Amino acid sequence: MNYDWQAGIALLGTWMALTYVGRKIAFSIPAVARMREWNRKEDEERLAKAKYPPIVKQNRLIGAVAYGLFFFVVAPLFVNLQPVPLWKAALDIAAVLMVYDFFYYLMHRFLFHGPILLKVHALHHQARDPSHIDSAYVHPVETVMGTTLFLGTVLGMVALLGSYNAFTLGVLFWIWVELNTVNHTKCELPNFPFKTINRLIHKHHVHHINMGMGNYATITMLYDRMFGTLD
Repeated sequence: MNYDWQAGIALLGTWMALTYVGRKIAFSIPAVARMREWNRKEDEERLAKAKYPPIVKQNRLIGAVAYGLFFFVVAPLFVNLQPVPLWKAALDIAAVLMVYDFFYYLMHRFLFHGPILLKVHALHHQARDPSHIDSAYVHPVETVMGTTLFLGTVLGMVALLGSYNAFTLGVLFWIWVELNTVNHTKCELPNFPFKTINRLIHKHHVHHINMGMGNYATITMLYDRMFGTLD
């Protein structure tokens, strides 16, 4: 197993570039820009509460450490710069996301909403009507578990299917981060091309209203449909 630092840099660069360019493009759309300002105002009110900043800071630190170890220590051991056709890149991304979402569904439903970690998850559910910052208002234990599950899913798929193209994995990482952030935002964009994202956000907000409600998956609504927990 070789340490390919160039592929590791390509992976990190892809994620950072997509994050920057994607947000620039999205926020250039007036309707999305209005949603951004709505969330900023809500976030300011939340961050003015004494309980928010310490939790947010802890979670950002955990994320920085986990991502740093992944990008600079682990990922260069299995990513490469070999070109892949677009269909394979798309298939690789979809496969990891769907496997991850299946196990996240189980963890969310039976651990975070079960007797074992209900009190831990209750911190996140203090936000009955979440805005952008609430994606980081999570108990550190839950942050560690969720991040470990995603990175573990990637490593598990590598063990089964072999190494990944660095750019493919960069796109995958970007999609995962953005979806787990955007599903906590305040959003009213029910028209094309935002209709699907708006529906996912709405379903997650319904989940926040009451800890007894469904909608446990985080990437799609597929597993909630399959197991009868779509609310």
